[in-house]
Amino acid sequence: MAFLAFTQIILQLFFLVSLFDGSFASRKLTELVQEPQAQLLKYHNGPLLFGKTSINLIWYGKFKPSQRAVIFDFITSLSSSSSQSQPSVATWWKTTEKYYHLANAKRPLSLYLGEQILDESYSLGKSLTQKQLVQLASRGGQRYSINVVLTASDVTVDGFCMTRCGTHGSSRSAPVKGKDYRFAYIWVGNSETQCPGYCAWPFHQPIYGPQTPPLGAPNNDLGSDAMVINLSSLLAGTATNPFGNGYYQGPSGAPLEAASACPGVYANGAYPGYAGDLLVDPTTGASYNAHGVNGRKYLLPALYDPSTSSCSTLV
Repeated sequence: MAFLAFTQIILQLFFLVSLFDGSFASRKLTELVQEPQAQLLKYHNGPLLFGKTSINLIWYGKFKPSQRAVIFDFITSLSSSSSQSQPSVATWWKTTEKYYHLANAKRPLSLYLGEQILDESYSLGKSLTQKQLVQLASRGGQRYSINVVLTASDVTVDGFCMTRCGTHGSSRSAPVKGKDYRFAYIWVGNSETQCPGYCAWPFHQPIYGPQTPPLGAPNNDLGSDAMVINLSSLLAGTATNPFGNGYYQGPSGAPLEAASACPGVYANGAYPGYAGDLLVDPTTGASYNAHGVNGRKYLLPALYDPSTSSCSTLV
């Protein structure tokens, strides 16, 4: 993966060699905005997630109900197209279906909100290792599901704010009728107090580069709105490269995925330090590019469109 600049957070694929756990892609701030290579992300013939799949949320630490609602509504918005104004979160997600058509998959991924698990007592402490993230992820259902671990702003995680803002990977489940399965998981941290200049751009000034004014967060919560950016990128990577052998481009140790192939791009006209010509809420002045359920607005990254070999934006 190319390391991009002061302005952007992208997915970087890396492997932690382990018998029981594989962590594939990390979302991080990088060095410059680049155009993707004019070619399709290569399909490496691995299995894709398909069919009706639940997203289980594991909340680790203390979150306000309003923060949980921002994420809850985003997940619901991925499939509730009828109740959303355009451009919508559901329209953004439909770009991932093109990867399934190319792979002749049985059917694309259909996501819905599954169970929510709250761990407000910090049962594993306030400093987590990668192994503990997988331990938390395994608390969710492990068949036909993606388990998402969300850590609160006072929780530190190995590599958080230094090399990554979130990650996705897979791990083995407990044997079912004597057969092992792998389940996909995602981790995203709340960077509001620890490193907003690293993991919350463009809602916060970047640590490096031009100090242009930050954008207003569409749900008036810098931490939650930044988590949506990172979570959406990692969901796209999980759908199209769940086990490290799906769609990606570049070397296997550091390839690009569906969202990280379009670093720094949120709307037309994007360039380093500028997210693009976004929509602006006339009442709050916040920037966004997608409508969700319950009147929500979100900022989502561009996705690489395999049918046009270009970055697809909603606006």
